[in-house]
Amino acid sequence: MKAISPWASTPEASRGRLHPEPGGTARGPRDAFQRDRDRIIHSISFRRLRHKTQVFMAPDGDHFRVRLTHSLEVAQIGRAIARTLGLNEDLTEALCLAHDIGHPPFGHAGEKALGEALAGQGGFDHNGNTLRTLTTIERPYPAWDGLNLTWDTLEGLAKHNGPIAHPEWALAEADAAFPLELESWASLEAQVAAIADDIAYDNHDIDDGLRAGLLQLDQLFELPMVAEGWRQVEAKFPGCERRRLISELIRAQIGLMVNDLIEATRARIAESGVETVADVRAAGRVLAHFSDGMREAERGLKRFMYANLYHHPSQLAAADAAHTVVAGLFAAYRDDPRLMPAEWAEALPEAEPARSRHIADFIAGMTDRYAIARYKQLVGTIDLPEGF
Repeated sequence: MKAISPWASTPEASRGRLHPEPGGTARGPRDAFQRDRDRIIHSISFRRLRHKTQVFMAPDGDHFRVRLTHSLEVAQIGRAIARTLGLNEDLTEALCLAHDIGHPPFGHAGEKALGEALAGQGGFDHNGNTLRTLTTIERPYPAWDGLNLTWDTLEGLAKHNGPIAHPEWALAEADAAFPLELESWASLEAQVAAIADDIAYDNHDIDDGLRAGLLQLDQLFELPMVAEGWRQVEAKFPGCERRRLISELIRAQIGLMVNDLIEATRARIAESGVETVADVRAAGRVLAHFSDGMREAERGLKRFMYANLYHHPSQLAAADAAHTVVAGLFAAYRDDPRLMPAEWAEALPEAEPARSRHIADFIAGMTDRYAIARYKQLVGTIDLPEGF
């Protein structure tokens, strides 16, 4: 579907790619944003998301979400919002699918460990690593490094959460190679991708937390939005088994948040007076967001999830184990780079900070299970919490 709003991004107005490519339809009649989406889906980094942590690290259960399934769910929500608002669906989908590609194994626990390992070499940030992966580390093309995505996609990934005044080193390098105007706001497609991410994990993490037994439904009734939603689904489906009602609750809550977002975003666009994509970038504030009431309810939900799920004792124990694995791997490869695969060891820079960053690049690309296996092989046994 073509974007119909004047403030929507269009492939015809794209600022293009860092490396010019010949036109034509030799590989199918796709526009620039469709090609970006497809390149992301076909990338090795995207495939590895199936074995990277979303909430639960290397879960035993097949029904828990991982980074891959989460990214697909974000894309579904983002595309539906973009279609309703008349934005470019393909760009929105590309941004949703790629937003977590830079996460290392074990999610934020792995990110913290790599950040500490690179403390003297610029640190580690998963968002900057997303740009680094897509512009440098992925190398499927003969003529250039990276996927050679459009400026619009790279810009959206860089600043979907807002302008960046002080980019860390990986993002700064990507910006230096292909300036992304980090001081301005991103497109509405990028803003929608960011809020679709929140909607997806806010609700699906509840589902996974209940399934794992770390959350109890009665706890969730502390949240007025959830309590009211439960009353409505019980009234609509009296006598239905609880598991089905929980699934209905999650769906209804996603719908409630999506509808609120669409209405509030339309109102902000109207009052801001934006007429072009350039106006969106110069608006000075986020335009795609919840109403004030839903924003406060969503913040309350996040506070609840941190207190009761993300910081649950079993999750903290798993994070400690994950930290040990990532820190141990970095130390092993730093002390003997020959332990890395030949293609990585042979490309190791001599000087810092490039040397340590190269080692971190290798570890960041690992899946949870590969990192665990390599740790056991190179460092030794580790007592992993139940669920690994």
